[in-house]
Amino acid sequence: MTELMTGITTRRVTTARLTTGILEAGDPAGVPVLFVHGNVSSNLFWQSAMLALPAPYRGLALDLRGFGTTDPAPVDATRGLRDFADDLGALLDALDLPAVHLVGWSMGGGIILQYLLDAPNRVSSLTLVNPVSPYGFGGTRGPDGQLCSPDGAGSGGGAANPDFVARLAAGDTTGDSPLSPRQVLLAHYVKEGFVPQPLETMVASMLSTVTGDDNYPGTATTTENWPGFAPGDRGVLNTMAPTHLRIDDLDGVDPKPPILWIRGADDVIVSDTSLYDLAYLGSIGAVPGWPGAEACPPQPMVAQTRHVLDGYAKAGGHYTETVIADSGHGPHLDQPAEFGAALLEHLANAAAV
Repeated sequence: MTELMTGITTRRVTTARLTTGILEAGDPAGVPVLFVHGNVSSNLFWQSAMLALPAPYRGLALDLRGFGTTDPAPVDATRGLRDFADDLGALLDALDLPAVHLVGWSMGGGIILQYLLDAPNRVSSLTLVNPVSPYGFGGTRGPDGQLCSPDGAGSGGGAANPDFVARLAAGDTTGDSPLSPRQVLLAHYVKEGFVPQPLETMVASMLSTVTGDDNYPGTATTTENWPGFAPGDRGVLNTMAPTHLRIDDLDGVDPKPPILWIRGADDVIVSDTSLYDLAYLGSIGAVPGWPGAEACPPQPMVAQTRHVLDGYAKAGGHYTETVIADSGHGPHLDQPAEFGAALLEHLANAAAV
């Protein structure tokens, strides 16, 4: 069941690359704020945040390829997140928007960082919401994101739980397993104990994910390195493999718009102790055969993001880190008031620069 909140409209926009589903709210002539969702979700996760924008802002949220109502186009992971970032740029062209404020959640945070690198003149400000590390997800060590294995073992399409993928593909709306989309949402997307609304719409949003080798989770290869798989070259999870994604050259961006990095203090997905990081799971005995901290330490995801943003600041940019207490992976969902206040302050400060 998909429920649009009062004040939200939806349409599909044909661009030079594909047809993209978008949500809209507010004055069409207002200052555009474009929201980019994360993995296994859609633009429907942004409805409340869009409606909370006051005048003079115009809220927009796109569906990425293979999610929601956007075309199920294949994803070339060898380009990192650029397929998604280029789609975003094509949408801005189609909507005749020369510059926007960008808000990206999780994988969406990585996408808007990539877009900042590629088209800084079109970015009024950036808001990173619990973003994927600029060095990808899995398979790296240290704040500067060095590969644990040259082939990126432990990252990419092979990292997806096959039961979760099967439940996505089957359209499972139940809560009878910790690996059902509903239970993953309630236990990991938000801080456990919080029930976001409209819940059924968010579950349906997750189930809109196109599954398979070209989309989610993507392909994998085998390796002798622990845990036995390495990234492939197709599909969503491989776009965030450290062999394909590395965003550490923000110091060269010109101009340098202000960045807000906002995150939930209790995130279990993007964390220095992530429950989705095979190395961390190995370190606590949840995945057998872990070769130890010297060979494969848990990925310091938060420290890596801070390292890259510190470099941005040293090169003349500006960023603010805001940590929201009692919040998980989606602070816009489980702490909407605090999230909204931080976002609006950031937008106002960006306009004053």
